[in-house]
Amino acid sequence: MTFEGWSIFALFWVVFVTSPGPNAVNCIQNGMTFGFARSLWGVLAILTQAVLFLCLSAAGITALIAASPTAFLVARILGAGVLIWLGVRSWRNAAKPLATPDVHAGTIYGRAFLIATINPKSVAGYLAAFSQFVQPDTPIGQQMWVIVPTALTITAASYMTYTALGAGLGRSAFGTIGHRLTRRLLAICFVLYGVALGAASLPEPRR
Repeated sequence: MTFEGWSIFALFWVVFVTSPGPNAVNCIQNGMTFGFARSLWGVLAILTQAVLFLCLSAAGITALIAASPTAFLVARILGAGVLIWLGVRSWRNAAKPLATPDVHAGTIYGRAFLIATINPKSVAGYLAAFSQFVQPDTPIGQQMWVIVPTALTITAASYMTYTALGAGLGRSAFGTIGHRLTRRLLAICFVLYGVALGAASLPEPRR
């Protein structure tokens, strides 16, 4: 990959991972609920998903999934249901006092990995990256040594920033009402993402 190609890829990835989505909402919510240090398990889960999708994209598996309408439809509908369920649960929990619950690190990691994996933005982004930026005349292994560190560094920086934002909101003198409204706003975001994902998954009516 040339320096110019790398620069374009890096810029694309910055836009890709910094645009607000379910991962960002979850990082903010984790930061508010668990604090910055503990919420880094969620960032680690996103990085794990990134490595997995980078490898799958390199092998062409995500392209194969996207090319199978039935499998992709089922995955998107299931993903929509999970996001809506997370939003409803977060809305109900918003009325409870904001305190650091005794949640295992594996729970934070598993939830974040699930949200990152079912996010349709991930499939689209990784397919775009490998269809637009990978050079067909160069062995993919050589290009991965450039693509993977770049993608993971930018991804980590982005979601650590979202987590720090949430932790800052959790520590601020926001008041009980302010925290409740913020948590419910995040819950609404989950529901809206789920509804949008489900609506986009439905086949267009025939004319």
